[in-house]
Amino acid sequence: MSRRLPLLINGEFVASTTDQWIPVTNPATQEVLCEAPAATPAEMEQAIAAAKAAFESWKEVPVSERARLMLRYQALLKEHQEEIAEILSQETGKTFEDAKGDVWRGIEVAEQAANIASLMMGETVENVARSIDTHSWTQPLGVCAGITPFNFPAMIPLWMFPLAIAAGNTFVLKPSEQDPMTPNRLVELFLEAGAPPGVLQLVHGGKEQVDTLLTHPDIKAVSFVGSVPVGQHVYRTATDHMKRAQCFAGAKNHMVIMPDANKEQVVNSLVGASCGAAGQRCMAISVAVFVGDSKAWIDELKDEFAKIRPGAWNDPQAAYGPQISPQAKQRVLTLIKQGKEEGATCLLDGSECSVDGLPDGNWVGPTLFTDVTPEMAIYKEEIFGPVLCCVTVDSLEDALQLVNSSPYGNGTSIFTASGAAARKYQHEVEVGQVGINVPIPVPLPFFSFTGWKGSFYGDQHAYGKQAVRFYTETKTVTSRWFEDDIPASGPNMSIHLK
Repeated sequence: MSRRLPLLINGEFVASTTDQWIPVTNPATQEVLCEAPAATPAEMEQAIAAAKAAFESWKEVPVSERARLMLRYQALLKEHQEEIAEILSQETGKTFEDAKGDVWRGIEVAEQAANIASLMMGETVENVARSIDTHSWTQPLGVCAGITPFNFPAMIPLWMFPLAIAAGNTFVLKPSEQDPMTPNRLVELFLEAGAPPGVLQLVHGGKEQVDTLLTHPDIKAVSFVGSVPVGQHVYRTATDHMKRAQCFAGAKNHMVIMPDANKEQVVNSLVGASCGAAGQRCMAISVAVFVGDSKAWIDELKDEFAKIRPGAWNDPQAAYGPQISPQAKQRVLTLIKQGKEEGATCLLDGSECSVDGLPDGNWVGPTLFTDVTPEMAIYKEEIFGPVLCCVTVDSLEDALQLVNSSPYGNGTSIFTASGAAARKYQHEVEVGQVGINVPIPVPLPFFSFTGWKGSFYGDQHAYGKQAVRFYTETKTVTSRWFEDDIPASGPNMSIHLK
């Protein structure tokens, strides 16, 4: 029997009593690495109740002590970065270097959580009226929940629970059932850092467990990252049950290439941004928009695409790993086939990719299409594979019109040597995260992750100042203190402060 992962409830790792166990496989070999439990309704109730009970004491812990917990935690994450990355590589298939990057981007958010005292500061004004002062406090909500995807099993949980807990909340984490070993290790280290019992719960499962979090009256806010259909379900269900929700969903990210750009930088950036992590990034570049004469570079782009190959996580020559599952691979292959049928030119086809010694892996080779039009499925759908669609336009205005017509607005970039072109693009593009000569403009965590349009449902984004606002309420206090020698002036019958 394979190893069975525990749940974390009230500070203890406990074996689930479920009869539903979800196999977790190595996507390069199909080897079963462990099994994750689908938590029972009683276990879900226990986890939420433990978080609710812990909130009563945790919210009273001084903000400086909460910050010190995060300082200890980020130090442990750094100490164990390579260990976590190896676990992550085995269950996601990511190359080791990519996995270390996944962990590091999460560590950066934990570092930011250690700065929670300054992020929680309120405001004050003296003498808003005669002898009346007003100030505001920032206070935690209560029990918050996080539902995280397979593609970043370290970074995205670390987007959520460190900031929520540092702000004084307690948290229930439900990670992807496809790669739960990494979140389990993150949680173990959080306990080792000194987290009190009940502050963080870890539950496993699928839709049934997610719906429990979305509908339970004791959950005050829900954070989600995943696909568009699930993101819409999470947002509608959570808000229908009067909860705050921030839901990060799909994307179709464009990179605009101007003729004055640095050709070598463009080509290298397109290869890495489209095929890195096997294309399984919500900020991956999946459409290259060649403006004017830059379309002449497509042949060189094909040559560079042909040089890279997927492989095992510990193969130093591998550019990226497998798709997360056979189903994910089949979806990518179906879209590649559909692209050909709809009239796109497939310059490089990775459909028949294989890797020596790993015949059962979910491999898709680098794939490059030209003559792509906006009506095609490969243009409209988020492929989530190592597939790049090339589109040609005549002008920057045409490129802007194309990008702004997309229902998604997660990320985009422009490569150019012209400050005027870059300024025009960044100002007029209807996308939340813009890179100028930067292919994947994921901001560092003192900013927020700010997808727009169909890429995000909610009001406050992940990490940075917006996340602190999402996980907190503002209480405004207006006060007056009477001196004994000031006579009362009679009742004030208006709302006007005097």
